[in-house]
Amino acid sequence: MSSLLLLTNALQPSTEVLPALGLLLHNVRVAPAEGPALVDTPGADVILIDGRRDLPQVRSLCQLLRSTGPGCPLILVVTEGGLAAVTADWGIDDVLLDTAGPAEVEARLRLAMGRQQIQTDDSPMEIRNGDLSVDEATYSAKLKGRVLDLTFKEFELLKYLAQHPGRVFTRAQLLQEVWGYDYFGGTRTVDVHVRRLRAKLGPEHESLIGTVRNVGYRFVTPEKAERGSEDARAKSAARAEDRAGDRTEPRHEKAEAPGTDAGSAAGADAAQESAEEASVRPAQR
Repeated sequence: MSSLLLLTNALQPSTEVLPALGLLLHNVRVAPAEGPALVDTPGADVILIDGRRDLPQVRSLCQLLRSTGPGCPLILVVTEGGLAAVTADWGIDDVLLDTAGPAEVEARLRLAMGRQQIQTDDSPMEIRNGDLSVDEATYSAKLKGRVLDLTFKEFELLKYLAQHPGRVFTRAQLLQEVWGYDYFGGTRTVDVHVRRLRAKLGPEHESLIGTVRNVGYRFVTPEKAERGSEDARAKSAARAEDRAGDRTEPRHEKAEAPGTDAGSAAGADAAQESAEEASVRPAQR
């Protein structure tokens, strides 16, 4: 059972506008055929518009509903004579004669709701992972609100990886999914685009695209990417500190003995050892 909203200025019940509704089990609510009246009206699965009279006003109402985007199909109910006035610019999804039987009304309602569901499922979505957002509708990607200047293939590659966070793809798989079956280039193309993507993501976020050695690439969740960046920075800082210590150590040794003659010191040590040996020999004899 569906929820239907009938917009009409008729004083009679809904069965007078479309008699077949009285034989169906749908929940029908009635509201005035005026734009302001829709503000406080609950949503519906389908909106039926009474177009049996005053076609210019009904046409304006249909266009207003389409521009505001009610999020459900619009079906116009007209007389047979009114069919001649209906055109595509009315913005309706379907049209029904007020004399239509229950089976036809039910079928048109079912088809209208089915088409709406298909459009909703296929509508572009925005992919969000931490500070990264990928909008399929506008073919744009943002990082912390900053729009990334990506080529079409770079965008498609980033979108495909972001759609499957954590999953590892070989270069051949990415080439097939992003570039298509008819692309005859080598897998080196994937490496080039990944390198460009990382450069555009910047040093702080380049780890979002992780490399799985000897396999391929994967999208790393922002938390893991952040930890990886921190670990990489810590290791880099430690290596820099070690290199700095290696450079300063020789200078430190020279500073400890300024002006010392290495040969004189060695001679003094040798003389002292000879004296000690001389003092020991008499006692041994």
